[in-house]
Amino acid sequence: MARRIETLFVPGPAGRLEALLEEPEDGEPRYAALVCHPHPQHGGTMHTKVVYRIARGLRKTGAVVLRFNYRGVNLSEGVYADGVGELEDARACLAFLRERYPDLPFVVAGFSFGSRIALQLAGQLPEMRRAIAVGFPTKYPDKSYLEPCAVPRTFIHSTIDVHGPMVELEALAKTLSGPPTVDFVVSKDHFFVDALDAFEQAVVRAGETI
Repeated sequence: MARRIETLFVPGPAGRLEALLEEPEDGEPRYAALVCHPHPQHGGTMHTKVVYRIARGLRKTGAVVLRFNYRGVNLSEGVYADGVGELEDARACLAFLRERYPDLPFVVAGFSFGSRIALQLAGQLPEMRRAIAVGFPTKYPDKSYLEPCAVPRTFIHSTIDVHGPMVELEALAKTLSGPPTVDFVVSKDHFFVDALDAFEQAVVRAGETI
């Protein structure tokens, strides 16, 4: 049987949100994953290469994955809301995913701006199985939402990242409860431009822990 791929619109707090639901290539899903894309004002969409690779890597480990566009991106209604509204968009999409697959454990993953969204949700939803933060931007001063957090966290990061230098991420991880798992991928930049296959394998390793 071919895997389910469904384009849909999720009711959001500022209007409908464009989304894509994909089940695993093989077998029934064993967990559900929401994937959040990078900054909508800097070209981020649910089709960004890194977001696509996150989704594919998680599907390889048995996830049904929901990707979505924040308000104001492509066919999603509304306008950019300084990260506050985008967090609520993610919350609405996660609620939709959990309602569709009520018996599955769930995780949230995100890239760059999306990693901040994912980690904020993790701090608010202790029943989450894991949060996966890709390319977490350490340069943002406000990190108060990172603690307390009872959810296991995985950081996947490029060894060269202008938005989150490796030394800063290492120092941050040492301050967090858990402690979190940190998986560095040898690459030249924030977008894993020369290492997307290695990056996807890191996502698979994270998915295998769920």
